[in-house]
Parts: sequence; C-alpha cells; structure tokens
Amino acid sequence: MKKISVALSIIALSAVVLVSCKEKGSDKETTLEPDRHAPRPEAKHHKGDRKGPPPGGDRKGPPRGGSPEQTKTLEEIGGYKIGDVATDFNLKNVDGSMVSLASIENAKGYIVTFTCNECPFAKLYEDRLIELHNTYAPQGYPVIAINPNSPENEKEGYAAMQTRAEEKGFPFAYLVDEGQKIYPQYGAVRTPHVFLLDHERKVQYIGAIDDNSKSPEDVKVKYVEDAIKALEAGEKPTINLTKAIGCPIKASRA
Repeated sequence: MKKISVALSIIALSAVVLVSCKEKGSDKETTLEPDRHAPRPEAKHHKGDRKGPPPGGDRKGPPRGGSPEQTKTLEEIGGYKIGDVATDFNLKNVDGSMVSLASIENAKGYIVTFTCNECPFAKLYEDRLIELHNTYAPQGYPVIAINPNSPENEKEGYAAMQTRAEEKGFPFAYLVDEGQKIYPQYGAVRTPHVFLLDHERKVQYIGAIDDNSKSPEDVKVKYVEDAIKALEAGEKPTINLTKAIGCPIKASRA
C-alpha cells in the first residue's frame, strides 16, 4: 500500500509541475492588445515638416495679379524723369471740350494724375484728388485727371467716365487718353500715378499722392502737397520720387 501511495503522490506532483510550466509558457506567448483609449504620444516635428494648412490653403499677401506697388524702375518703365519737360497734349474732357496744358490759364504748375473708374485704389483717392484740386487750383496748381485704360472695358469707356465724374462731382478735368498715346510718354504704370509739373512743364515729382492709400486719416506724408509747397517756396521737392500704389494700367489688346 505504501508503494501505491508513493506512486500516486509522484503522479500528482508531476501533474502540478506540468500545469505550472504550461501556464508560464502561455504567458510568454500572449500578445497584449493595445489600449485604444490611451493617449497617443505627442508627435515630434522635424525640421522641414509642414505645419498648419497645406500650401496655398491660407493664402496671404496680394491677390492674384501681383502687388499693387510699382516695382519697376524708371529706366525699365521709360517715360519722363525728374527735370524732363513734358510734351503738351490735347485730350477730350468728360464735358466734351478739348483740354491742353496750354489752355489752362494762370497755371503755375499741373497735378497730372493718371486714374480710372474701376480700380479700388483710384476710388480710394477720388475724394483726396477733389480736395487737392479745391485747395491748390486757386493757387495755380489744378488737378488734370487722365484715364489711360483701354475702352475695350465698357466700365472704363468715355460714357462711364462721364457717369463717374457726375456721380463724384469732379471739379477738375477728367480726360480720356484716346489711342493710349499719352500715358506711355509719361511712363505711368498704375492708377493713380501722379506727375507734378511746374510752370515750364518740367517734371518735379513722380509717384503716389501720399503714404497711405487705404486710410486718409492715417496719412503721415503728403507727397504731392509737400512738393507743391517746395515749389511755392522756390525750392526743389525734398522727395521727388515715390512708388505708385494702384492697379496696373490696362493696355488695348489690339
């Protein structure tokens, strides 16, 4: 009986050992499923990684068509330079009359401004042009506005110019550059683009009207007014050239 008991004990002990070993082996082979709700480690960004929206998705800067700022030099543009004598012209006004520089009596100078009907920058400066004319025309410096754009766009045509002049009550001449022959002579590239001439028609200033196209209340430097004041004092303008801010002049496709 003792032999039988010992044998049974050995068998039972062996069974326990086998079960224990099997459980340990099973533990080693088990793969734990990751916790899907656990927070993910923060991704590391390397130099060159794109952040934010895809390229072009958050476009900044000027709209398609380029900057409103004149970027070419006078040499690249051509036209008049400071000190050049401007050739006279004879252009049709919105009231049907023909206007030349020589036809303006008692002029000590001319604020020749290339502008138009539709350009947002030109519209921003309309009231300031009216103010310039009302202030300085009595002193001998009238504004002479010229629309250089192609009439292929009906909104820039002669009839549209007449409508715009009436709507705004322009007190100055608003002339059409028929055949687009005058603006290339001057070298105008944007609307608005100002050329201040003295009584001898010598170019004394070229560029913008002032230093803030969007907000007249925030203007710090009034380029045209300062140039006129210098001429009135018998001096040359301290600043005689700035970059024009506005829309590119639209040439005829013909």
